[in-house]
Amino acid sequence: MTDSEKKPWYVAFWKKLPGYLYIILGSFVTAAGLVFFINPGKIAAGGVSGISTILFHTLGWDPGVMIFILSIPLFVIGIAIFGKTYGIKSVLGTVFLSGFTTILIRIFGAQGFLDYNDSLSVLLSAVFGGVLAGAGMGFVLKSGANTGGTDILAQIISRYTPISMGMALAIVDGVIIFSSIFVFGITSALYAIITVYVTGIMIDKVVLSLGKNYAKTVFIICSRNRELIQKQILEQLGHGGTILSGVGMYSGQDRPVIMTVIKNNKITQLNRIVHKADPNAFVIVSDAYNVLGEGFGSISKSDID
Repeated sequence: MTDSEKKPWYVAFWKKLPGYLYIILGSFVTAAGLVFFINPGKIAAGGVSGISTILFHTLGWDPGVMIFILSIPLFVIGIAIFGKTYGIKSVLGTVFLSGFTTILIRIFGAQGFLDYNDSLSVLLSAVFGGVLAGAGMGFVLKSGANTGGTDILAQIISRYTPISMGMALAIVDGVIIFSSIFVFGITSALYAIITVYVTGIMIDKVVLSLGKNYAKTVFIICSRNRELIQKQILEQLGHGGTILSGVGMYSGQDRPVIMTVIKNNKITQLNRIVHKADPNAFVIVSDAYNVLGEGFGSISKSDID
């Protein structure tokens, strides 16, 4: 490609913009979870943020600054494994998380919004802090970056093993949670486990729901207009399917089953099609992960390594 044929700079910029917006949004949401719930609740839920929480409550060091400092050594590992582009995005994720954490503490303080004389407040912090932190990390991870620290190790484990990113993060953070027992006590460590669990679930949900390989598997059992439903799935939704052989347990009659995999944003449309064709149809919808093939992206080398 000659210089005259190269795409204008703004084309590449707009293509990369969503990824950077994910980093900014995810870093802010994660910081909100740390500042408003996790840190004031004395919940060291793993990662460099968990270490920063311990250091804040023992030495008074700024959590945002400590997140950045503690993440620096791990950047070298991330760049070595995932390349320079990954390293740049990871630095941005860490800088934004560190910056947002410090800014939010300066504006709102480090005491949070709840009354921690009530033990229920710690439980609420564990749950809602995990939801915010997990959602934010999911956005950042979707961009191909991370918020620094043990997220890098979790991504390495996820890349080379069948373990998901959320569960890998939980495994890596276990050591830090155990260490927090000697600072905050075993009760706080148990709350931290709740936070890590919720965080892992949210990471997986966000990463998968934003991914092109996330969809729904649908089984449709209908007594009439099956051919019409099949036709509209093909023509209106642009998806294929498979007709499975089935036999009714009570009636003993043949009951063909339509099985199709539909992109998440087309489920409502499919429900309308089925309801209009046969209001009494039996429909089962379940999550489908890592959908590859026609209509969902081709199988790449990274999918089989």
